[in-house]
Amino acid sequence: MHKALLISIGLPLACCLTFSFALELLLVPRPVWPWQRPVVAVMLHKGLCLLLFAPLLLLLQRPWFCCISILALQVLVIMISNAKYHSLQEPFIYQDFSYFVDALRFPRLYLPFLGAGRAVVAAVAFCAAIYGGLVVEQPLHAVYSFRQISGVAAVLIGAGLLLVLLGASVWSRLSLDPVIDLQQLGLFASLWGYCRAEQQTWSGYANPVFSQIPGQQITSTLPNLVVIQSESFFDPRRWYDGITPDLLRHFDALKQSSVSFGLLEVPAWGANTVRTEFAFLSGIANHLLGIHRFKPYRRVARQGLPTLPGYLKKLGYRTVCLHPYSSGFYDRKTVFPLLGFDEFIDISRFVAADYNGQYVGDAAVGRVLCAELAKHDGPGTQPLFIFVITMENHGPLHLEQLRPEEQEPLLTTPLPEGADDLPVYLRHLAQADQMLGVVKEQLTAMRHDAWLCLYGDHLPIMPQVYRQLGEPDGTVDYLVWGNRHQQAGTHEVRLEVEQLAQELLKKSGLMKGLA
Repeated sequence: MHKALLISIGLPLACCLTFSFALELLLVPRPVWPWQRPVVAVMLHKGLCLLLFAPLLLLLQRPWFCCISILALQVLVIMISNAKYHSLQEPFIYQDFSYFVDALRFPRLYLPFLGAGRAVVAAVAFCAAIYGGLVVEQPLHAVYSFRQISGVAAVLIGAGLLLVLLGASVWSRLSLDPVIDLQQLGLFASLWGYCRAEQQTWSGYANPVFSQIPGQQITSTLPNLVVIQSESFFDPRRWYDGITPDLLRHFDALKQSSVSFGLLEVPAWGANTVRTEFAFLSGIANHLLGIHRFKPYRRVARQGLPTLPGYLKKLGYRTVCLHPYSSGFYDRKTVFPLLGFDEFIDISRFVAADYNGQYVGDAAVGRVLCAELAKHDGPGTQPLFIFVITMENHGPLHLEQLRPEEQEPLLTTPLPEGADDLPVYLRHLAQADQMLGVVKEQLTAMRHDAWLCLYGDHLPIMPQVYRQLGEPDGTVDYLVWGNRHQQAGTHEVRLEVEQLAQELLKKSGLMKGLA
């Protein structure tokens, strides 16, 4: 084989392998040095690089362009991973690749977190790589035959496959803690390991409560049930004492007369709502899902598991989800019928005037919710279970700014510099509280028994605020309240989110007769 050809390909390939390890020093958290990793992780890293390089070589015919393209892609993933870790305390994992498509469909939810500076750097680097590769570098086929080039590529592919095969066992070393796995295995090996692990079918625990039908009549009239999964809802007054005490006056009033309330442990921080959402609807702890804990709607939720809405549907309930956003987000339009929902009310029910900030406001959601409840308050009407997923407080919060006079009613003390996102969050939180007041009034006026369950899906994304004021403990708040079963002096009970649906069923009398 032509020696010059081997040098022309070997030098860029060696640079690609070397710099692919070196670039990992930019990651946060930073992986250990390659010689400190398991041998299988290093072999897998090298094998994946070869399997990326060789096909690109056949396609582009420019070895240096192949090298730069692979490294540029790696830099992009590193930038995204660091941005994700900055906001969510979790690095990039294989399951996040699907968000590239979502970022094109729902750019407002993703691109602002990457940052304008990073986006510009990525765009400039991409353009420079294309220019340098296609204009400056001479293609190999101008000097060598396709047979010679394809022969080298075939050897590289064979070596890459062998290394990947030898390193394949790395997936069995996963802790399923993305931070630990990135640090111990490196970027390439951890991504491949999470990809390989996801191919395993989940056949674990299913909540037995939701798989049964009560053996006896529960009540003469089934109560209406309202569950509100409030976007980024928690009581920040227990974290920072500079917030006006009556910010959540309706929430406080509900809590004082609720039958159950307290702190709720959720498996998400700042985002990944579906992890909390599925745990509530299925009663399955997130960690029991194995690798599927990161995106439960991709596989596990499609397996026909017993769920809360499915259980209530067997009792005769009309099961509805109300979410003022696209039903295609997280593919809920496909998944929710499988979870037992009869109807999905999405963004199409709302108009432009319903927006408050970047998204449909909680006031508009409350109006639609009350209208649905009114349909189920007459004699002989079907009982309603409505699961509300709010959106107003989603963020990114830094895209909004409040004037000093708008901040004043929300705070009792001035904020330190760099905490500008907090007043924006509090403003939307106050709107969520106003919605609670409207819903309480509607439920109180109803002739039938009705129950309200409220909880937050996760804490808000406010990394700069947390840097200034300290981080909250990660818990959110919940309550269970009945319009005919108000109870003063209830003691606070700490729950995990997978326990909350059963708590609602117990308090509302819908678990009687179960084995």
